[in-house]
Amino acid sequence: MNRVSAVCAFIAAGALGASCGALADNPLGAYVGAGVGTSNVGNNDNYDFGYYGGYHDHDAAWKAMIGIRPLPFAGAELEYIDFGSGNGNTGFYANNYVYDSSSHPKATVLYGVGYLPLPLPFFDVYGKAGVARLQSDINTYAYPGGYCPPPYSACAAPFSYRLDQTDTKFAWGAGVQARWQDLGFRAEYERIDSQYGDPSAFLVGITWTF
Repeated sequence: MNRVSAVCAFIAAGALGASCGALADNPLGAYVGAGVGTSNVGNNDNYDFGYYGGYHDHDAAWKAMIGIRPLPFAGAELEYIDFGSGNGNTGFYANNYVYDSSSHPKATVLYGVGYLPLPLPFFDVYGKAGVARLQSDINTYAYPGGYCPPPYSACAAPFSYRLDQTDTKFAWGAGVQARWQDLGFRAEYERIDSQYGDPSAFLVGITWTF
């Protein structure tokens, strides 16, 4: 009996629910997946970076991922997530009226994933934490001297700020998953800590194990 067959026999005896053929073909439990949902995007109340925030907005979010689950209780995921764009008028700051602010965060995230040891072979509860390479694309416009009502001809010309920056940030999330054959159906929450507004998203998705 070769090594793979021996491992298969051990798993079957342990009632872990994996077949020998599946283990031989995919010993790491590799899978791919995608998800869509709604995000919370905005800017914090901070002027230190040449813009002003203080708003939060909701938009559509999506992600694509690849992952492995070599053990029933542990795995890893690499994903790309686009949180969509948020927009808002943020009011007065330093005698300027700040308006039409926008933020469009995107990130590549590497997670470690931990699964609760539940006695349910087709259901998972999991948490994940990792590191994100977060791209923050922020635009802000302002009227100097305060809000400018129509007609605008008597107003000072507005000015704008632009921030397009990439930072390494902490990311975390949690979710539930129901599995049927090679498919998994997920509902999860993810968040990235950032001084520019902590983008987050609720997503539903599907995974396919090879």
